[in-house]
Amino acid sequence: MSMKIQDTFYISHGPPSLCLEEQCIPLVHFLQSFQQKVHPIRPSSILLIFGHFETSYPTVNAVSNGPSDTIYDFEGFPECLYELKYPAPGAPELAKRVMELLMASGFERVDKDENRGLDHGAWSPLRLMYPEADIPVCQLSIQTDKDATYHYNMGKALAPLKNEGVLIVGSGGTTHNLEEVRFDTTLVQPWAQEFDTWLKEALVDGRYEDVNKYKEKAPHATMVHPTPDHFYPLHVAMGAASVNSKGQLIHHSWGWSAFSYASYKFMVPV
Repeated sequence: MSMKIQDTFYISHGPPSLCLEEQCIPLVHFLQSFQQKVHPIRPSSILLIFGHFETSYPTVNAVSNGPSDTIYDFEGFPECLYELKYPAPGAPELAKRVMELLMASGFERVDKDENRGLDHGAWSPLRLMYPEADIPVCQLSIQTDKDATYHYNMGKALAPLKNEGVLIVGSGGTTHNLEEVRFDTTLVQPWAQEFDTWLKEALVDGRYEDVNKYKEKAPHATMVHPTPDHFYPLHVAMGAASVNSKGQLIHHSWGWSAFSYASYKFMVPV
């Protein structure tokens, strides 16, 4: 019988080149220490939500024949990056369970993709967190034409998975505007800093409704997230947490002057 998992997580996964350890070293060290220092319980499987898997309706990948393919959904990086693999097994039973829970909670249509592998928002951090690649992984898509509350409710529907030993991880970027990155300075841009601080305070205080309404509540919201694809995974992880949970900052570093790599655990305070 699988051990119950109490917490859910949101990980800022950094650039695709993270696994080469050429940059974002503090983030690399954090992810490498995940099993030992952050979450020592071995999950039965992993449900990962990341914005590069965008669909019109909630969709799970359900690979059942061999390991998942490694998807290189990026360009312009060193050739050796395209040779990396993360051959984790698929999780078709988890995919089926996710579909059941979402439909039982009022999501009228949930699709299944039996061929899609793992994109870089999944394999890049998981390669550091669980390098053995021996835990089944299922990915769940987001819908960028919906709002944050929709994704929060998606997470609420998935909360029972924690009692089945499933580790729920949202993967994205706390601040993510590719047009505003700077390679010539280590100074954090003020607009990114202000949003990052606001988000930390809201999550630590458990003000989830404010985070669901971040476009109205947060400073520089549309500057920080011109598109919501890297932010909605946080709302899913937040929704899957316990009702009385609060966010705990478990890692913080910056990259390229505009990328906050803040990562959070959602847990019930002791």
